[in-house]
Amino acid sequence: MKIILLENVKKLGKKDEIVEVSDGYARNVIIPKKLGLQATPENLNNVRLKNKNEEKKEENLRNLAENNKIKLEKEKFTVSIKAGANGKTFGSITSKEICEAIKSTSDIDIDKKDVLLDDSIKNVGNYDVKVKLHKDIIANIKVEVKEL
Repeated sequence: MKIILLENVKKLGKKDEIVEVSDGYARNVIIPKKLGLQATPENLNNVRLKNKNEEKKEENLRNLAENNKIKLEKEKFTVSIKAGANGKTFGSITSKEICEAIKSTSDIDIDKKDVLLDDSIKNVGNYDVKVKLHKDIIANIKVEVKEL
């Protein structure tokens, strides 16, 4: 019997793959546990439509990330912090503060986990910070740390 897998199944196949299994295994294990559906023409068509929709969504997200990357790389973001002598700050600039600066300047909402800081920012000055916008799109933004 041909089955369309709804989830990854060890030693059988990955999600949305069409595999051939014995009738008993399909009726007694795969279908009752909702790991797969019988590969009828209707179900095959549904899977194809679902895959096309997912591809379109992924393409739209990628295009949005590309546009946001262009916008972010053109701007310079400013973060203020209390500092003492020689530009040494009291504390450090966190990814959350960088996200807030981006949101206030360009209205692009970024999660703090997507701000990739190599080291903590503890001095006044200019820094290059990487921001992950999509799984393979990273923007290099300029952050200026000013004294309050």
